Amino acid sequence: MIDPNNINLKDLDPEHIKAKAWPIEEARNILKRLFIESKRGIKRDGPVVFETGYGPSGLPHIGTFGEVVRTTMVRHAFEAITDGQIPTVILCVSDDMDGMRKIPATVPDAQMLEAHMQKPLTTVPDPFGTHASYGDHMNARLKSFLDGFGFDYEFRSATALYKSGAFDEYLLRALDKFDDIMAVMLPTLGEERRATYSPFLPISPTSGRVLYVPMTSVDAKAGTITFADDDGTEVTLPVTGGNVKLQWKPDFGMRWAALGVDFEMFGKDHQDNAPIYSKICKILGGEPPVQYVYELFLDEKGEKISKTKGNGISVEDWLKYAPQESLSLFQFLRPRVAKKLYFDVIPKMVDEYYQHLAAYEGQDEKARLNNPVWHIHSGKPPRYIPPLTYQLLLNLVSAANASSKDILWGFITRYAPDATPEANPELDRLCDYAVRYYRDFVAPTKAYREPTEQERTALCDLANRLRAIDASEVTDGEALQTITFSVGKDHEFENLRDWFTAIYEVTMGQSQGPRFGSFVAIYGPAETADMIDVRLG
Repeated sequence: MIDPNNINLKDLDPEHIKAKAWPIEEARNILKRLFIESKRGIKRDGPVVFETGYGPSGLPHIGTFGEVVRTTMVRHAFEAITDGQIPTVILCVSDDMDGMRKIPATVPDAQMLEAHMQKPLTTVPDPFGTHASYGDHMNARLKSFLDGFGFDYEFRSATALYKSGAFDEYLLRALDKFDDIMAVMLPTLGEERRATYSPFLPISPTSGRVLYVPMTSVDAKAGTITFADDDGTEVTLPVTGGNVKLQWKPDFGMRWAALGVDFEMFGKDHQDNAPIYSKICKILGGEPPVQYVYELFLDEKGEKISKTKGNGISVEDWLKYAPQESLSLFQFLRPRVAKKLYFDVIPKMVDEYYQHLAAYEGQDEKARLNNPVWHIHSGKPPRYIPPLTYQLLLNLVSAANASSKDILWGFITRYAPDATPEANPELDRLCDYAVRYYRDFVAPTKAYREPTEQERTALCDLANRLRAIDASEVTDGEALQTITFSVGKDHEFENLRDWFTAIYEVTMGQSQGPRFGSFVAIYGPAETADMIDVRLG
């Protein structure tokens, strides 16, 4: 059993150590942190803590999924390189003690909520009528969201942590180190904000609101703060027991110290504040965790995705058109690169996922550890590879004008006679996705163009050659691809890429498509010839 208080890096599996996948690298950084702790004589008696935070003012979204799925990947990588001998936990912390600053447009009875602005979310009535408070309702939605993906985590409510006394020791330390924290915070603030800033936000005993007010005095010995309440009355409150919360930047650092957080990732919008979180964590006697900063997603125009703008894709949107694994792959790939997140990336991610899955079986251990599917499936990827790509299914839907997956299966069984929906549920599911995706995104954008004279002549020739193939012949995709290449060469296309682009644009109404020979093998040579004739008029 590996003792986290006596880490010897030389004892670890060298193949794991050599792997370059980013979750493995972060796991290695966590291990080095434990090594440094053990050398410093810092003792721990709990699990390695991975934290992810949630703002419950709105519904969980694709960023929420991304943080938890990526954190889960790092957690599994850590368990792998330590052979599962050091216990771990993911804490999902909801900042539900924050004051309600705005009313989401989607909630019912918004007028009722106006009277509760700036109150902690866990004291605001639930407009949905299902829970004791708005915060409780949103926390339930978060847990349902995470549970739906099978994530292994422990939920923590900030309100419960503050009120239960879990943070009391560190709140008292923050009071004792009030001047040190102010020295960190004040240089980061504008002149007007500095005049009224306090790291402590008292909860008004009269209005119940979270107050952004300066402290009249702080008494570390008594454990109290004094301030002017909403009505101007001077009030003294203990900082313990849920009477106050910390401003979000000090709260970040305090939470790291109080919960013993070893790893946390956050978006680039936090990057400038990360040193502040770390300084406050150290002031309070904690050791800052390993931190991983990821880039934010962009829309198809290259603009930052914003819930307010509504220019992003929701998790529900993605899962309407593709399996969860493809979304996990998108989250895994290059987290530190700003990626465009829009509907066109979905088919590509589906096909890339299955390509990685197909490669996994023949890889050695090191290559497997660098394969995304090892991280997506916590080291146990499935073995099923569908016989058709998602892009090919989309083109079949287009060519056959398929309004249901049953039409698709008629072509699939021609290509793979033993395949059935019952025996291939994953392929059957892909057919559903393809029909929906085609209907919503491909069909409305189809733009057929007229062929040039060279293209028309070549397409007529291709149709004739395809129709001449005996229906009894077993002609695979490679042979059909060769026929198509030959037509392009015979008609003197300087660049055969232009020839294939012409096929797609003239016959399918799109600028690119699947490997054409594979498409013909499934759709049928005669049927493809008929399709060409129809488009040529």
